[in-house]
Order: sequence, then structure tokens, then C-alpha cells
Amino acid sequence: MLSAIQLTPDDTFDFLLNVAITRPVFLWGAPGIGKSALVKRFADEVGMECVSLLGSQLAPEDLLGIPQIDGACSRFFPPANIVRDQPFVLFLDELNASSHEIQKAFYSLILEQRIGEYRLPEGTIVIGAGNRAKDAAIVKPMPSALINRMVHVHLRADHRQWLNWAINAAGIHPWVVQYIQLRPDQLWNEPPKHEEPFSTPRSWHMLSDALHSFGEEIRDEMLEALIYGLLTPSHAGSFKGFIKQIRQKHTVTAILKGDASWPEDPADRDVLYFLAQSFRAHLYKELPDNEKSLRGEHKQLAIRAKDALKSLARISVEIAQSVMSEDENGKKLPAWFLLEVARDLPRLATRG
Repeated sequence: MLSAIQLTPDDTFDFLLNVAITRPVFLWGAPGIGKSALVKRFADEVGMECVSLLGSQLAPEDLLGIPQIDGACSRFFPPANIVRDQPFVLFLDELNASSHEIQKAFYSLILEQRIGEYRLPEGTIVIGAGNRAKDAAIVKPMPSALINRMVHVHLRADHRQWLNWAINAAGIHPWVVQYIQLRPDQLWNEPPKHEEPFSTPRSWHMLSDALHSFGEEIRDEMLEALIYGLLTPSHAGSFKGFIKQIRQKHTVTAILKGDASWPEDPADRDVLYFLAQSFRAHLYKELPDNEKSLRGEHKQLAIRAKDALKSLARISVEIAQSVMSEDENGKKLPAWFLLEVARDLPRLATRG
């Protein structure tokens, strides 16, 4: 299912508070984007137990129960995992990955809050969730009748909200927080077409947990195994360079001030590349797009940036040119700054 409207986690949370209490809601989103965590947060907010059923692992009897003889007839006895005396939040995760038999069984559960003869306690809230067909996940088409019984909302990652949560509530490892502050574009990545790890809010959370477990003295071999086992390969290489930078005390700010220099050792090429990308991100953030908006501090930064580019080019022209080129999202440095570089450092001028 496609949608032109995608909500951030905080907006989706408000949506649930106002809609899920009256109608079943279905959350769409890529793997690892935080659907399950959002539903648990919602359940905590409304003060209800959250009971999760994983659609991809359900058999019909897991939902419908099993028949037992009751006098002259048989009755279906519902499974204990959905039988409660008090209302609760029933979370049907990976609903669109379940078999068509299970999806049919959800009809009455979603519409009437009933399974066979068993009715959910009055006030129970039903929320479904699933991945999108383009996510290379297990997905089965949902019948139109089932789709029409729910309100659909599409979730997207938001680095500002994630960082606020990571810093204030989740105890995310400082290395992870600092890195996402520098490279917010790497919080989430589209699922790859082939089998390899990819970056999501969930994988960064898993990395944080492992880093807390290892401690800051984690060996390089262990760190590489960890990050390449969790993140998009290009993000893993960049994060590796970031950790080296922390350990070697190289920072973009110090380089721009002239208090530090670019690492020249060939063994530190990953650090150099990471610093160059962080340098570009810093210029994106600090230099205005419009030359008419230039103030004194912007002009001073431009001068220092050109000096830094010149010294970077002495080590690697290719990496220096990468600072001037588009990033992976097609973003460029301000045109007025690129013109200044082309005039003062013509060897760094790049095509396109």
C-alpha cells in the first residue's frame, strides 16, 4: 500500500491516541522503523496491557482455539494469550505476513472484537502493523474487506525525534548519539534488494546495547564484526572511521581552527574519509544557500574551509573532491562557495 502522507513517530502516537480508541488502526512502515515500540508506548500511555500476536507465526488454532466437547456439542475454546478480564491493547504485528486463513479469522476480531463465541473485553483496542511490499519482507496481499475495516497510517523515521528519545529516555550509547547527530541521514536506510544488513532505528539501538555490553575498550576486530553485522555497509565504514576519530582526537572543529590536521597515515584512510564527510555536513549546516545572506562569520568559515580543502587535497585530491560533490541524497554545497573554490582551487573543481 502506498501513501502520499507519512507521519513521524510523535505524530503517529497522537494519531493513535485519537483514532485507535474508536477504530482499529493499521501501521505501515519499513522493518526496524519502530512500529512495535510505538504501540507499546501507546499501551503504556493509555494504561493497558499490550498483547502481541505475530501474524507470520500464527496457525489457525493459535487464534481460533481448539474444539472441545461440551455436553451434546462442541465449542471452540479461545487461546489463553488473548483471554483477559480487563480491556487491553491487542497488537497484530506482521498482520499482512499471515496466511489468508489467519487474515480471514481477523475479520470478526477487528470488526466485532470477537473470535468464535469469545468477545474481547469492552474497551479493548486493536492495532495491526506490517511491512510494505517494497521492503523485501514477507508480505501477502490483504483482502479489500480487511483493508476497509481499518484506518491506515504510514510511519517514517525522524532523526530529531529519535535523538530526543535516545538522549532523554533510552540511554542510547554516546557514540551512537554523537554519530547520528553528525549524520542524521544514516539513521534509516531503504531495505536492500539483496541479503545484507541495513541501518534502521532498531539496528542502531541494537548497536548501542552491544557497545554498552563491550565497554569503550572494545577491540577493533569486535567493533568491525558488530557494526558490519548491523548497519548498511557504507554506514558501517563511516561509523568505524568516526570511532577512530574519537580515539585519535581528530575533529572537524579542531581542523578548521588550525588546532589539528587531517590524518595522513594510509592506515587512517577511513578516518580521513569520515572527517571529510563530516566536514561537508558541517558546511551544509553553517553556510547559507544565498550569498546575500552572508555575514562576517560565514566569510571567515569559507576562508578556513578553503584552507582545509587545500591541505586535504595534498593528502587525497579524490577525497577533497568528494567534499565538493553531491552527497547520496543529491545535496550540494552552496553555489557561491563552489564558485569560490573553483576560482581559488581549480584542481578541486568536479564535473556535475
